Amino acid sequence: MATSENWQLFVHNGRYNHKIAVYSHGHAQSARLTEEQLQQTEQFRKSHAPPRNILRFFQEQDVGCAVSSQKIYNVVAKIKRNRMQGRNTIAEVLCLSAERGNTVFYRNGEETNVLNDIVVAHPTLIAMIRT
Repeated sequence: MATSENWQLFVHNGRYNHKIAVYSHGHAQSARLTEEQLQQTEQFRKSHAPPRNILRFFQEQDVGCAVSSQKIYNVVAKIKRNRMQGRNTIAEVLCLSAERGNTVFYRNGEETNVLNDIVVAHPTLIAMIRT
């Protein structure tokens, strides 16, 4: 028994006596994506599926799915960050263009060295222009 000026507390049975909540939306443990869902999310992003469609897929697969749309957006952002490997957006555009064999023309400001213009051209387009 604990007492204070106006209150007294009696503990008859120290065990938890409430039922476990059925609604678990928003709880960190239940809102985590499984390893399989993470792989599926990555596959969906490779095919350019929007996060709302990914969430809808998970909810159709598992009716009790407690994953929120914010969790999907966070996972998609993490996938993008991992893919970019620390590069900024412009560096990523230049890197992807080079990987795909595109020709990149860009022009920086003379005094500021800030990127002013960028043109990315497919090799077939360059051949057509030259003819």
